[in-house]
This record gives sequence, C-alpha cells and structure tokens, in this order.
Amino acid sequence: AGMISLHHELPADVSQAALLALIDTLNSDPAVDGILVQLPLPKHIDEQAVLLRIDPDKDVDGFHPVNVGKLVIGNASFPPCTPAGIQEILIRSGTKMDGADVVVVGRSNIVGKPVAILLMQKGPGANATVTVVHTRTKDVASHTRRADVLVVAAGVANYVTADMVKPGAVVIDVGVNRIGTTASGKAKLAGDVDFDAVKEVASAITPVPGGVGPMTITMLLANTLKAAILHHP
Repeated sequence: AGMISLHHELPADVSQAALLALIDTLNSDPAVDGILVQLPLPKHIDEQAVLLRIDPDKDVDGFHPVNVGKLVIGNASFPPCTPAGIQEILIRSGTKMDGADVVVVGRSNIVGKPVAILLMQKGPGANATVTVVHTRTKDVASHTRRADVLVVAAGVANYVTADMVKPGAVVIDVGVNRIGTTASGKAKLAGDVDFDAVKEVASAITPVPGGVGPMTITMLLANTLKAAILHHP
C-alpha cells in the first residue's frame, strides 16, 4: 500500500513504564500517523492504561474511549477494524441490511459490542435490528435461528451448527481457533461456525482463514489513511 510500517517488538517482561514511554514517543512523532498496540498484553500490564495513553487521533485500532464514544453516537473517526471490515463485507456483497434481523454471538469490546453498534446505526450497511447473545443467554439457538445476518464471535471452535442457522441467512464467522496441526506441521484453524455443515444452509458464509481476517487488515490501512489526512490536510 506504500505505507511505512515501524515494528517495535518488546520483550514479554517489558515494564509498563517502558511501554508507555514508547507510546509517548510515537504520539509526539509527526512522522507517525497511526499506532496499534497488539492485544492481548502480558498480565502485568494494565491494558486500559495503555489504550488511554494513545493519542485518539493516532488510534487507528479504534479502541481509545474517545473513539469508542464517537462510534456510539454515530460519528466514528476510526471504527474498530474487525467490525468495520464485517460491515464492508456486507455492503460489498450486496446483503440487504435495512431492517434486517441481525444476531451477534459474543459481547467482546473488540468485536461483539462495536459491530452491534455499527450495524444498528443510520447509514449504508446498517439500519438493522440487532440482538446480542452471549454466555449467559438462555437458548442461544432460538435467537440465531431467526437471524437474517448472523455474526459469530464466540471464541469457541465450531460453536454454531447447521441447526442453529436460518435457511438463506448470511453468516459472518469471526473466530480463529487452533484445533491441531496439519501433516506439514502448520496450525490447523477452524472458525466459530461449522463451515462444511452451515454452508449447505446459509446463502453466504465467510471462510476461516481468508474471510474476515484480510478485511481487518484492510480497514486498519483505511483508518491509517484517514489519520494521515487528518494530520496532513
């Protein structure tokens, strides 16, 4: 894409002070337009303190509370990359979202909550009626079976089975789970949806890998471009 990428790989035992100092340096560097801190962080690091330290105008991951607040009110500068990628898939595939019944499986801050907010907003690829189900939901399948669009970010391999999906539904599988190794020794991956079974029921379904993942990277590039334009009008 022609962007300069600076990679700071810190040891797992890095102190919180050192990590925050690096973020401060990047915040003040006019050559840096976007900052992404790879999550999750080691347990001795306060994740919220780190996210708060990033300049909101360089928060291309969209996790700073200022940017989360903008997302909620429908004025997102940098929407979180995975939810934004999901919405882009729905728009470009021609999926009818206006008035659609959407069910999101999972309530994480990274995917579940923000994608629900994005899809219920006014605008293209949105205007949907959204239900969020999670680990404390009674009878998850009773909700997923009525979804026109099903977004699954449960974090459990093959969690959604064919009998949980409405015939003709559009299924977005966000999960990436390691379920063993291939004959060549590479990690064998599975989504949160039983792909082989559900593809016979759904009208469209994203694969794992190769579905939502590349779109997450694409939206990170898009957010970084927005940040560059903001800093260098």
